[in-house]
Amino acid sequence: MLTEQNYNPDVLSCIANLSSDEVFTPPELVNQMLDLLPQSLWTDPQATFLDPACKSGVFLREIAKRLDKGLEKSIPDRQTRIDHIFTKQLFGLAITELTALLARRSVYCSKTANGKYSVCTAFSNAEGNIPFDKVQHTWYKGRCQFCGANEAAYERGEELESHAYAFIHTQNPEELFKMKFDVIIGNPPYQLSDGGHSRSASPIYHKFVEQTIKLNPRFMSMIIPARWYSGGKGLDEFRKNMLDDRRIRRLVDFENSSDVFPGVDVAGGICYFLWDRDNPGTCSVTSCFNEEEYTTDRDLNEFGIFIRHSKAVPIVKKIKEIEKASINLNEVVLPSKPFGIRGHYEPKKSGVPCHFTQKQGLLFVHKDDVDDRFNVVNQFKLLIPRAPIAGQTDFSKPIGFYYEGNVKIAKPGEVCTESWLVAFTADSFEEIVCFKSYLFTKIVRFLLLQTVVSQDVTREKFAFIPHLVSYDVFFDDAILRKRWNITDDEWYFIDSKVKSVEYQDTIEDLIDA
Repeated sequence: MLTEQNYNPDVLSCIANLSSDEVFTPPELVNQMLDLLPQSLWTDPQATFLDPACKSGVFLREIAKRLDKGLEKSIPDRQTRIDHIFTKQLFGLAITELTALLARRSVYCSKTANGKYSVCTAFSNAEGNIPFDKVQHTWYKGRCQFCGANEAAYERGEELESHAYAFIHTQNPEELFKMKFDVIIGNPPYQLSDGGHSRSASPIYHKFVEQTIKLNPRFMSMIIPARWYSGGKGLDEFRKNMLDDRRIRRLVDFENSSDVFPGVDVAGGICYFLWDRDNPGTCSVTSCFNEEEYTTDRDLNEFGIFIRHSKAVPIVKKIKEIEKASINLNEVVLPSKPFGIRGHYEPKKSGVPCHFTQKQGLLFVHKDDVDDRFNVVNQFKLLIPRAPIAGQTDFSKPIGFYYEGNVKIAKPGEVCTESWLVAFTADSFEEIVCFKSYLFTKIVRFLLLQTVVSQDVTREKFAFIPHLVSYDVFFDDAILRKRWNITDDEWYFIDSKVKSVEYQDTIEDLIDA
């Protein structure tokens, strides 16, 4: 016997994802995104909507619910209203044959739009307005000209999915439906394997955003990985364009992807945004973390690198103003491969001492293979790992970056492979130790955190950390709090975001060791 306590979930909230790159969107999240749109759309019988990457059909289903209620007065007959909504207002492009059937079942209540059980009586074809066209990649020198897919990985025959998505495999997306859309909304595929080392993959979600902008709808809303905040692989131009685009009026950021996609781990978190063609201005940014929300109005391009957490913005601004005469550590940390030694270099039995990976330790390279273009071989060097937070994808939890166990002080005459960054060089051991104490403070690592959304930490990520005039004292957070006027509330926030690390207390202890 059914009771009020029986669990009766929406099937689309608990359906299994096809893969980590094709994530189904929970109905609750879809409605949060739809809430960003003007309410007037739901009473407009001429408004048109497109989901360019249909999977479960949940976006179109939830839009249909709102239109069904909003158009009651203008189209009183229910069947006439439903037929109008499904044939004239809602459109989708399925990403696979399977998701096409699933989306039609979700939207039309039948896997065929003209089937016996379809709630729409006006379709004469099985696809309705949710077609799936099996598109092929366009190969050139081993890569797809549209999406960058690797030919060796995706030239797989007719019987397997090509992952060549129709929406982004055309120069003329307007030809797909031959109509204009008021709203384009969805959750596009996130990445494709690029045939690189190990499980290397290239982002693809930004191509859906760029293609949507070509269509110039009134509104766009998409949910995508937050890794674009700091650019990186194929995303630098996209990041710049997004940060400069004042039509992005709302941005909602989740440091932990599980907050929106239960059980799904998307490194660096997730965000969704509203792009409003006709009303440019500042962006309302909402940071969601640990069941809290914090919202401010901001210019996204204020710093060049997007600071994801609104609470961090005034802290960065204050420190920047106090240290305005100083350069930042992104101009001090040396570029990658500082001595020209690749990570896969075969160690020699003798030669120049070289720090390989943490696991390999100190080995040797041939002296002729060492490039001392920065003239630092004969100095002390603080070496820091390129991927200090490997394995941590949830940025809502405190992050450590650097500690005694993953940094090294290289002596004069020693070099390193590209597995390390040279964070700082000095003629004296004492100055290196003082710099390390500066890097180990929570405040400095908090400033680093503001630029990082993945495990790879390059020199560019040190752009908010001031380079001090001298490193002749052993730094701690009390010294920096006083120097930068960090309030108790600001410190509480900083302290909650960065792990504590252990290090020796004095320079003398290190020298004795």
